[in-house]
Amino acid sequence: MDRQSLNSATTAPLLFNAMPPPESDFSEGWPQINGSERDQEHPPTRSTAPVDSTSSQRQPCTTRAPSPEEAPTGALQDAVPAPTNTKTLSKNATYLYTISHLIFFAIFGTLARLGLQALTFYTGAPVITSVLWANVTGSLVMGFLAEDKNLFKEEWGAHNSNAQGHKAIKKTIPLYIGLTTGFCGCCTSFSSFIRDVFLALSNSLPDPSLDSAIPSRNGGYSFMALVAVILLTVSLSLSALIFGAHLALALGPYTPTISFGLTRRFLDPAMVLLGWGCWLGAVFMAIWPPDRNNAVETWRGRAIFGIVFAPVGCLLRFYVSLHLNTRIPAFPVGTFVVNMFGTGIEGLCFDLQHVNGIAGVTGSLIGCQALQGVMDGFCGATTTVSTWVAELNGLSKRRHAYFYGISSIAVALGLLVVIMGSLSWTRGFDTPVCG
Repeated sequence: MDRQSLNSATTAPLLFNAMPPPESDFSEGWPQINGSERDQEHPPTRSTAPVDSTSSQRQPCTTRAPSPEEAPTGALQDAVPAPTNTKTLSKNATYLYTISHLIFFAIFGTLARLGLQALTFYTGAPVITSVLWANVTGSLVMGFLAEDKNLFKEEWGAHNSNAQGHKAIKKTIPLYIGLTTGFCGCCTSFSSFIRDVFLALSNSLPDPSLDSAIPSRNGGYSFMALVAVILLTVSLSLSALIFGAHLALALGPYTPTISFGLTRRFLDPAMVLLGWGCWLGAVFMAIWPPDRNNAVETWRGRAIFGIVFAPVGCLLRFYVSLHLNTRIPAFPVGTFVVNMFGTGIEGLCFDLQHVNGIAGVTGSLIGCQALQGVMDGFCGATTTVSTWVAELNGLSKRRHAYFYGISSIAVALGLLVVIMGSLSWTRGFDTPVCG
């Protein structure tokens, strides 16, 4: 059995729910983002087959020889024996590291999104959909990480030229999963994007350049505003994804490689303390906010409640995508489900926040801030644009991508028309007490 066949046999269990290859090769032109984040959201698996010296340095869960039922045909007699003096990484430890990375980067990604929204929503801003630049940033980072072949080179062997094998192994690394599913997924928000689409349709999209109420306008202008928000967000996010891939290729000779020993011995264990510690700290800050003695508390509503709820949404998206995304290869069911679910919850919370007596001007401040935290944290982390555009770009048939993209926007907007429209077009939105 030759080395190439051996590598294929020993890395076969790592090709977990991989996407079909694209129809054309873009290696000489615009790079194709092979696969999508729905592949990246699969939990790390470790093969029990021996690993040869040119494949991933991450060891399987055990170093025992595989049984005939576990090993591929012909792999037992030809496989290179696994090293016996290397400390192995158990399956439970791998899952703990993965969840810890997801929690930490979910908090980090949510804070990045809220910060970008605050920075890009200013008087005279040319674009008034505040989540646009957060979606662009997360998609750009996603494109870079998906195309990069240097950061995690030590995980798959410096002399291994199998790009598909590299992508498969990379999707089992807790740090990579945390960066893509955690940071990129939470830095972008599909529910906030669709909320702004509806607000543009109902002439309720906040404009920082207006000191008074939004003036009424013709329904045709509202439709044009709806189309503008959709086209801006989708086109810029897709462009950022492709530009991120171009950036990874251009910076390839200069991109450093993260040491395998550093991640295995120090970063992964440290992330357990950082991830769970930051989450617990956020809970304590929500109970005892730093500005609790001030006349008006603002910390809870601006960030703290958001980062308390964000890891829950991120983990929900991770596991739903894991179990549903491979059911229909031409339609990522898992991402579609979490995007629709998060958008529906966003609409319900928005309605409750804009009704007097609940969280309106005569309602509870903490209740209003908690609803804002659910929208910013849970809904923002449950839904994602970076995964969505990566899947649009990675589906093997363009007609599948158009159907998936159009149906996602249409169904989500339909939900908000029913949920938010029933309040907006009857009694109207009241100003929230924490607005």
